[in-house]
Amino acid sequence: MCGIVGIFDIRGLSEIDRSLLSRINESQFHRGPDEGGLHTEPGLGFGHRRLSIIDLSSGQQPMHSQDGNVVLTYNGEVYNFPELRLELEALGYGFRTHCDTEVILYAWQAWGESCVERLRGMFAFAIWDRAKQTLFLARDRLGVKPLFYAELANGHFIFGSELKALTQHPLLPKDPDPTAIEDYFSFGYIPDPKTIYRSVYKLEPGYCLAIKRGDANFRPKQYWDVTFKPITSAHATDVGEELISRLREAVKIRMVADVPLGAFLSGGVDSSGVVALMAGLSADPVNTCSISFGDPKFNESEFAARVAERYHTSHRVEQVDPDDFSLIDRLSGLYDEPYADSSALPTYRVCELAKKQVTVVLSGDGGDENLAGYRRYRWHTYEERMRSILPDALRVPLFSTLGKAYPKLDWAPKILRAKTTLESIGRDSMAGYFHSVSVLPNAMRAELFSERLKRDLQGYQAVEVFHRYRETAPDDPLSMVQYLDLKTYLVGDILTKVDRASMAHALEVRVPLLDHRLVEWMATLPPDLKLKGREGKYIFKKALEPYLPYDVLYRPKMGFSVPLSAWFRGPLKQRVQDTLLGETLQNTGWFDRNYLQHIVSQHQSGLRDYSAAIWSLLMFEAFARNNLA
Repeated sequence: MCGIVGIFDIRGLSEIDRSLLSRINESQFHRGPDEGGLHTEPGLGFGHRRLSIIDLSSGQQPMHSQDGNVVLTYNGEVYNFPELRLELEALGYGFRTHCDTEVILYAWQAWGESCVERLRGMFAFAIWDRAKQTLFLARDRLGVKPLFYAELANGHFIFGSELKALTQHPLLPKDPDPTAIEDYFSFGYIPDPKTIYRSVYKLEPGYCLAIKRGDANFRPKQYWDVTFKPITSAHATDVGEELISRLREAVKIRMVADVPLGAFLSGGVDSSGVVALMAGLSADPVNTCSISFGDPKFNESEFAARVAERYHTSHRVEQVDPDDFSLIDRLSGLYDEPYADSSALPTYRVCELAKKQVTVVLSGDGGDENLAGYRRYRWHTYEERMRSILPDALRVPLFSTLGKAYPKLDWAPKILRAKTTLESIGRDSMAGYFHSVSVLPNAMRAELFSERLKRDLQGYQAVEVFHRYRETAPDDPLSMVQYLDLKTYLVGDILTKVDRASMAHALEVRVPLLDHRLVEWMATLPPDLKLKGREGKYIFKKALEPYLPYDVLYRPKMGFSVPLSAWFRGPLKQRVQDTLLGETLQNTGWFDRNYLQHIVSQHQSGLRDYSAAIWSLLMFEAFARNNLA
């Protein structure tokens, strides 16, 4: 895994400041501490930081084609490169290395922009074709690897693997985007293609971008999407066997490395399944690691230990301090823009632990989105039944009124916390799902935001993020929310979390459950094989029964949680007060101080649980303090 950067003069052949390019490149040193390289020519500069994984002695970047016409800077792994190499050799291309980088270089020369359709893996890369005077950027189909870009006032186009690389450029405007603030406090992250800055964008997963010198009219182009068209007949036993076979193949091709390799083992279904298949493919014990928590409500380590023992893995486990909030300030520096998933804390620690053993790990990310593992999917299907039973003219006013009247009982048993469900049923399907996943619901954001920010938003609401996908989202209720999560939550939250946390430790994470061929096949499975009654990931669990203990497969889902609510009433009580009521948030002019005071007093008195809102505000304040002062 690596970090890439570049500067391209769209208008002409201006000299590229090599010292500036170097500074931008070195801002991503953590992504590739093994080697660094630069390439400059009139109107173009590429930079690269390398984490060596395959063909350690060669493969340096930026890499040039043998005819000198093409230059590549690339981050990722293409797992089918040996097959592509054979194809290219048959076409007459010669190779000097044994790495996937050179394969991409000649794939571009052989097939042009369509080369991305042949690549199987995770990648973000930029190619400069001197003969065509074209800069070409591409990002993998599911968004495992990031890519940011911006166009500057002087006609220069800049890009990088992380937002911090672009902010090194002195001409980059850093005006915050009000709609990104609305998105952040809705989702807990800023969904693609936006960033916190008006002038900077993320290249979306499954998109590429071609810029021809002299032509400023460019726009990203989609080259891939997943289609949910379930096959009409599917026997559960046959589907389960095929699922294991396809996953085993996806795992196998991700076990190729010239450096130590292992796996995350949380004790959940997905990571345990990946480890079980790895053990069957490896002659040596698989290196596994997990972290434990002192609080049994958050601790899965005993289940991880059982899987490790069954497959005789070389297992490492470390307990995380239950008050491990020393990372709060460090996180804002990792993510470069507001990011509010508190599981970033244990994710950072498990990456830190893994790096002590290995350089590459396989993870179980993607199982919940593809195979319907989240509890919210079950609730959404319940709500959809109510929407289908009652006509809109009756349902909307009835449940909207019930939702407003029902008290918010944060302290009560879950069965009595019906307010969110009632409010969701009073909306249409997409708006209802948005309401159920919102960190701060519409009414709460309306009270939190100042009049100035509301004016700047000009009526914009974050539900529009989902509305972008109205035309392409499937009709089936379960498939629809899976599709929305693949486009938003998976890439904006889960994969962002893992990429920044792992690259902070120069650790490469590979994700077999997000192999695009596997994802395409899983999208054809009937919804009732994914969510059957109350059982999410039904077919995956059935297929894994010969491989894993029953209670690993069928115990309640725990997740990577941290005890925020207790922190904010205990050891972080004063910090919460100082931060939410301090100068930084007030000086932005975006928040209502009276409502901030309400959040603090209600949470710390125990009357309400505002831990998600407080964490979001803490992360936003850390970003603002470090970047907007």
